[in-house]
Amino acid sequence: MTRKSFIQAGAATLATAMLSPLATTADDAPPKKRALKKAVNLGMVKADGASVTDRFKMIQDAGFDGVELNRPDAIPLDELVKASASTGLPVAGVIDSVHWGKPLSSPDAKVREQGFNGLKLALQESGELGCERLLLVPAVVSKEVSYADAYTRSQELIKQAVPFAEKAKCRIAIENVWNQFLLSPLEAARYVDEIGSPWVGWHFDIGNIINFGWPEQWLRILGPRVLNLHIKEFSRKKRDEQGLWHGFNVELGEGDNDWPAVMRALDDIGYHGWGILEVPGGDAARLKFLAERTDKLFLG
Repeated sequence: MTRKSFIQAGAATLATAMLSPLATTADDAPPKKRALKKAVNLGMVKADGASVTDRFKMIQDAGFDGVELNRPDAIPLDELVKASASTGLPVAGVIDSVHWGKPLSSPDAKVREQGFNGLKLALQESGELGCERLLLVPAVVSKEVSYADAYTRSQELIKQAVPFAEKAKCRIAIENVWNQFLLSPLEAARYVDEIGSPWVGWHFDIGNIINFGWPEQWLRILGPRVLNLHIKEFSRKKRDEQGLWHGFNVELGEGDNDWPAVMRALDDIGYHGWGILEVPGGDAARLKFLAERTDKLFLG
């Protein structure tokens, strides 16, 4: 084929494709359902007098795929194990309930020890629940606790906790919260990499970042370090007009989060895990609304 005939044939093929009623573009194609699973914290279920199993069932009936728990907690562990087994609803994540009150960054060695023991217990219970990811706030920086000390103290203890994570088959997922610590995605990635264990990664909170950054940028930098997600909104307008914490007083999907951009970032890093809602809960109708709203956000 000559160069001239090649060009003519190519032009004819292109014209046919453009004129054909069957021709479609990527924009015409139906949105592809992402392999993301949605969950809510058990504490979001408002049902007076309901048993633990009943609350699990409410979450399941609303359309959620899993539940998040806080451990240790007043609810006996065996009740949670039974509820998960009887409903088939898996534990998507566990939150270490000791990390704020007994931070690993405390200048008091006894407090750090208590925090470390709480972390070990939470890992153990996560393993018994079949949960593979434990949320940990690693440190809290304050006037009394320097950034540098928070960094080294928390890293040291997290490294010591790795064997317990491995035994429980549950990864430690460090969360970005308003603790004045790990304030950039580059530093966040470095912090995990320096620990140097596949048993330590990130629990990325999308809403928490909006106050001072853009979630999609963080996600692309953290990449495969992201083990779990917290899903919530934030409004900079409400923050500016009413005060910092009022920024969270906005319905899911109606704040400043660019959900399509976040979904594209998750696609780019190959994330296929849990999206756990951290928003005001309620009764069965409220849970169903949240499940349906989350499905729409996941379509991006």
